[in-house]
Amino acid sequence: MLAMAIEGSANMIGYGLAAIGPGVGIGLIFAAYINGVARQPEAQGRLQTIAILGFALAEALAIIGIALAFVL
Repeated sequence: MLAMAIEGSANMIGYGLAAIGPGVGIGLIFAAYINGVARQPEAQGRLQTIAILGFALAEALAIIGIALAFVL
């Protein structure tokens, strides 16, 4: 019983460490978006679409990671 609780806790610690990657990625995506809009405001619509797509893809990695943490 105790070993199972420790294993579940290790899964969540692993997920917490794995969530750092998508978190940093999302920060870099929006930093680049803000920088691009600041340099060229007329390209905001095109850059916003690309930024949202990048956000969705990076967030999908975090969602897959949490699913794997619960399954394994």
